[in-house]
Amino acid sequence: MLWRGRRESDNVEDRRGMSRGGLAVGGGLGGVVILLIAMFLGVDPREIINQTGEEPSVSTRAARPTSPAEDELKHFVAFVLADTEDAWTGIFKQNGREYRVPKLVLFTDQVQSACGTAGSATGPFYCPGDQKVYIDLAFYRDLKQRLGAPGDFAQAYVIAHEVGHHVQRLLGISDKVHSAQSRGSKSEANDLSVRLELQADFFAGVWASQAKNKGLLEAGDIEEALGAASAVGDDRLQRQAQGRVVPDSFTHGTSEQRVRWFRKGLDTGDFKQGDTFNATSL
Repeated sequence: MLWRGRRESDNVEDRRGMSRGGLAVGGGLGGVVILLIAMFLGVDPREIINQTGEEPSVSTRAARPTSPAEDELKHFVAFVLADTEDAWTGIFKQNGREYRVPKLVLFTDQVQSACGTAGSATGPFYCPGDQKVYIDLAFYRDLKQRLGAPGDFAQAYVIAHEVGHHVQRLLGISDKVHSAQSRGSKSEANDLSVRLELQADFFAGVWASQAKNKGLLEAGDIEEALGAASAVGDDRLQRQAQGRVVPDSFTHGTSEQRVRWFRKGLDTGDFKQGDTFNATSL
């Protein structure tokens, strides 16, 4: 991705080095399973805590220093956030709306948000309570090494997906979904969650469409994003974590569905075509 020398967002809140330990989550799922479940993009940290039935415990070790490689990655993240700001500000303006930019919080090991305390194992997430995106940059190492999705545009997809949740928050979509989930059955709630996540993938694709039109993409970038979308499909993560797939428990969509909706956003560039909630086929 052609990003060096371009505008970086001022809305990055760097809390790296401020944490004092990791989030230890207990319960019977096992560390590997928890990690893989947590790597579903868009997870509210409280979901991981609630699944185990235990409160987080915080270790007391000194925070590690940041590395030059992480500092370079911070600049890349700030660029991607800036580009999503430009894209969504323009889209909202074209549709008679005002886009309020989110903050993006970088942290190490553990962070406190309006959604509660979350650790690195939670993965990147968007908290609607404070309208901030949270990410430990170490996640990108796991994205590459554990999930097999390398590349800077795979990293950009992660941010664009979380910003997609912010777009849903501003449009009132996520509030309606959460309200409906509280009234429905578990299966109905899961179905709504899948549709919410797939729409965030679609919105990520809409941003990617604009980035492509501006000449920011290099050869292989789209494949990197599609690889990341596929890597975090419910079916693939469940098979990796437990050796079997349980479709009724899906909350984010299959690899195929996530790729399809990201690509639809990329191909159309029209955020109005991402109504996953009325789609008869996902």
